[in-house]
Amino acid sequence: MATVSIRDVRKRYGSTEVLHGVSVEIEDGEFVILVGPSGCGKSTLLRMIAGLENITGGEIAIGGRVVNDVAPKERDIAMVFQNYALYPHMTVRDNMAFALSLASAPKAVIDQKVGRAAEILSLKPYLNRYPRQLSGGQRQRVAMGRAIVRDPQVFLFDEPLSNLDAKLRVAMRAEIKELHQRLTTTTVYVTHDQIEAMTMADKIVVMNGGNVEQIGAPLELYDNPANLFVAGFIGSPAMNFLKGRVDDGAFRSDEGTSLPLPNTRGVADGSPIVYGIRPEHFQLSGSGVPAKVNVIEPTGSETQVMAEFAGTPIIAAFRERVAARPGETIHITPDPALVHLFDAATGQRLGA
Repeated sequence: MATVSIRDVRKRYGSTEVLHGVSVEIEDGEFVILVGPSGCGKSTLLRMIAGLENITGGEIAIGGRVVNDVAPKERDIAMVFQNYALYPHMTVRDNMAFALSLASAPKAVIDQKVGRAAEILSLKPYLNRYPRQLSGGQRQRVAMGRAIVRDPQVFLFDEPLSNLDAKLRVAMRAEIKELHQRLTTTTVYVTHDQIEAMTMADKIVVMNGGNVEQIGAPLELYDNPANLFVAGFIGSPAMNFLKGRVDDGAFRSDEGTSLPLPNTRGVADGSPIVYGIRPEHFQLSGSGVPAKVNVIEPTGSETQVMAEFAGTPIIAAFRERVAARPGETIHITPDPALVHLFDAATGQRLGA
């Protein structure tokens, strides 16, 4: 196990810079997820940690050793890819043992390590099968087993669940998290799925356009997003945003609807702001603001309502059943204690 230090790392392809001075400190045994939209630089950063991409500027250290010029095989890391990357002509046992066989490890050591990994991942019944005889989830477990037998300082996961169906992804999320709790090996995991990030990570690094927007624990990012990007990216369904300004201690939308504020936090009257409220923080109220229903999506555990509210399309989520049809009007109000205010010019959360 080891710490990973990413210090002012930059990546340039020709004249195009895709990482703009990224700095992240990953503690020994921590499970850190790099999350963000496609093209934000998260996979590039992971490949730089692995040594598969050259570093244009800054430095990366693993276990206190700067590895900028260290070959991938000498970094003591193991990587699990999105496409499994299994050898189709080898059995599960041989796939898992491949790196150790290449290193001429004794057969007894190989058998012991492969057996331990197979036990952890419930793969013992499949050791003599070939990848084509396995399900997608089983193949991903084999790829993880191949990484485990190397007993690395750091595990690197590059969107390992993207090729699985929805139900299997949920199951594999739990398996990977449980695996980390057993092995306590430092883990860096890349995904574009913020639900994976929220449910699995000890710490999340939110990236956008080659920059780090915010670093923190999952609920810290959810409850206290630093800016509009993080607020809109973390949470499903996403936070609703209404444009307007502070008017006599209340928020007044551009359409003219007045909404409650927790407090103005020193914002002067007339200041343009963005009013953020999560879907689950609306309440049904007879005295609330009218909202015209466009679509109702009952999921069983909750009802999601897409509506026009204060001149803006929003999503509201209610635990109770909503007796309304598209085209009808319901009355809702946001919980003022859970409202977020953002500076309209900078996008930064006010009071952060």
